[in-house]
Amino acid sequence: MCLATAPSSKSNSESTPLATRRRSTEEKICIVGSGNWGSAISILIGANARRLPFCQTEVNMWVFEEEITHKGRLRKLSHVINEEHENVKYLPRIGLPHNVIAEPDLEKACQDATLLLFVLPHQFLPPLLKKIRRVVHPSCRGVSLIKGMDFDPTSKRPVLISQSIEEIMNAENHFPAGFSCGVLMGANVADEVAKGQICESTLASNFDAVDGKDMNESTRQIFDSPTFRVQHVKDVAGAEVSGALKNVIALGAGFVDGLDHLGGNTKAALLRVGLKEMIKFCRIFFEGVRDDTFLESCGMADLITTCYGGRNRKCAEAFARVRTPRDEKKKEEEKEWQPHECEELWLKLEKELLNGQKLQGTLACKQVYLTLQSRDLLDSFPLIKQIYEISFQCVPVECIVDGIVVCRSNL
Repeated sequence: MCLATAPSSKSNSESTPLATRRRSTEEKICIVGSGNWGSAISILIGANARRLPFCQTEVNMWVFEEEITHKGRLRKLSHVINEEHENVKYLPRIGLPHNVIAEPDLEKACQDATLLLFVLPHQFLPPLLKKIRRVVHPSCRGVSLIKGMDFDPTSKRPVLISQSIEEIMNAENHFPAGFSCGVLMGANVADEVAKGQICESTLASNFDAVDGKDMNESTRQIFDSPTFRVQHVKDVAGAEVSGALKNVIALGAGFVDGLDHLGGNTKAALLRVGLKEMIKFCRIFFEGVRDDTFLESCGMADLITTCYGGRNRKCAEAFARVRTPRDEKKKEEEKEWQPHECEELWLKLEKELLNGQKLQGTLACKQVYLTLQSRDLLDSFPLIKQIYEISFQCVPVECIVDGIVVCRSNL
């Protein structure tokens, strides 16, 4: 039997009542977020929770409650998910496991959880974490699936989201051994993962062993499946920063796609330069980053798939087409764009194209640019600089090629 289609089910798990399998030593998992990626990952987590003997079967998924029109009626999204076993707004036409329970009450969803999976825009996290830390199990740990970065406004230094999560969770000493947060990053387009198309991902974590049990391996198993193949590394910084910066490079890839006179060769060159700038940024701002991390799914593979199929690329292509008229008459009348108009265009495209999802690349681009500017490093990152200037200073989109240059470096 082909590995990708081999069944993986716990003996008699489908017929065993949930309550009979709940023990204090079992892993209790909560997914914090229920958008496109959160719903997709719940398919894997739900299946593995049924299969693995050390997990409770039921998986809570926190839903930011909203009202939607479903079958001609105004309904709460969480109710529809639990009744239809489908996230009809963010992951339509794909079934979710029956043991994944949509819960709009954050504290109820996270009550006594031993493993939190964070899958939501990072700008919403701080107030949520202050509530979560009061109700989870004292041995709880976390994994961030968020592809972004925080930035310290005072030091102008980038801060890992996993580090920000740890700092807030540990603020009131609820965790005797401390709350630790790893990351899951990789070439993982949510719809493809949800459909069971084979892909890889990278778990980066440094969890302490518990009673002799390797918690890094246990966590890897909770994600791993025949169609979602997960490798473990210890380089949290390298994996996480790659997940954020690839969204910035994807904006550049979208600009290339939106210009009819550029093609695959140009895009390949942009990806190569983009990868070099990602590695350079990691080395400058974070210690212990390993070269081989960039050869994992979280590095080069994620960059490739995002630059060919992600939401940031999609919006950037639309941005380029709006700003670069095809019609010759319109070209002659082409307007001179102002920075506020570029900002407004990004917001308009996000609303029109992403169905409630957030565009992370533009936010990361601003923050990375300010960080580099504060240290007089912009000329060492010509591609990131060019992407920012096109996005927010209204430099012509055609100038994207000026960022595809070879800089002297030690890479």
